[in-house]
Amino acid sequence: MNQHPAPQLTTPARTFTQLLPSTPRGARLARHLAVTTLHSWDAPPDLTERAELVVAELATNAVTHGRVPGRGFRLSLTYDDLLRIELTDPRGDRLPHHPPTPTPLPTGGRGLLLVSALCDHWETVAHPPGGKTVVGLLSVSAIAEQT
Repeated sequence: MNQHPAPQLTTPARTFTQLLPSTPRGARLARHLAVTTLHSWDAPPDLTERAELVVAELATNAVTHGRVPGRGFRLSLTYDDLLRIELTDPRGDRLPHHPPTPTPLPTGGRGLLLVSALCDHWETVAHPPGGKTVVGLLSVSAIAEQT
């Protein structure tokens, strides 16, 4: 009798998407929903903490710089081998860019430095008809894999 090895089942990617209002409350809710979702997916604490900071910054930027009256922003999370964070807002004319090293005087402009430090990769892509999506990729850290 031929015996074939059992097929390896891979865990399907887990996804979450939510449309939120472009308000400070919507930005706080995005952060809370991201953390709650990652906890429900049993994501490592280190990954959850980094994702919380990235979502908080991107959501704040969407509310501050990407707001169009009457239109919200969308938070999407996809988790398999990596965590993919997507934040889509309706303003495609104000694209974030990889920031230079800040000078000591400005009170703002450091958020994307934080995103750059916490993400393995991040980029901005067009979201037709006129919006943009900021995508951040986070891997599980070596510390989290050891626990």
